[in-house]
Amino acid sequence: MWKRARATVEDASKAFETVVIFFILYSLLTYTVETLPGISKTAQSFLAGSDIVVSIFFAIEYIPRLVFSPNPLRYIRSFYGIIDLIAIAPFVLGSAVDARALRVVRIFRVFRLLKLARYNDAIKRFGKAMALAKEELVLFFMAATILVYLSAAGIYHFEHEAQPDKFESIIHSMWWAVATLTTVGYGDVFPITAGGKLFTALMLSVGLGIVAVPTGLISSALTRVREIENSREKDI
Repeated sequence: MWKRARATVEDASKAFETVVIFFILYSLLTYTVETLPGISKTAQSFLAGSDIVVSIFFAIEYIPRLVFSPNPLRYIRSFYGIIDLIAIAPFVLGSAVDARALRVVRIFRVFRLLKLARYNDAIKRFGKAMALAKEELVLFFMAATILVYLSAAGIYHFEHEAQPDKFESIIHSMWWAVATLTTVGYGDVFPITAGGKLFTALMLSVGLGIVAVPTGLISSALTRVREIENSREKDI
């Protein structure tokens, strides 16, 4: 009897998760369609109504989680609590802000995609990996930020006199530094002096490492998470 009741609860839980995922994807679809030019007023009204329905559904999902949480304040400050709150923010704040701020509020709907993290094992595993490697990632991003500044200062030194309009200051040179260290290289700003070209070649070499480091950290963390999950399954 208990097994049958447990199976019924699990089936109901999976069905509810499917409904939530549907509303998340549907919300993103309607938001995307809203950005198309030449949308008729009828379509705009339908899309606005759809968002109200989706927001009400997410509110109905959020309130019980908050009320029945063992620690409501902790839930509100948790990752999932923040995402759940952001999911209903466009509906709650839409009538409280002026037309200019409404566009900023509407962009919150994009973050509803993060709600999928609660219902997808692969995303959960990725989140655990990020948590395991957070110290290393913070250290890496601090080092990367310092390197971006040093790169901007270096290219400013080499290129400012030759291209004062493009390398007007170290702050203006930051765009070049980011594009170069990430190996994107848009080509809108590039060095023309010999020193600037040599410096750029050096920064491109460093940039290859900048791209590879976080990939290695996350891959290693994912491997550790998988090992932890496998050991737990064996213990069970």
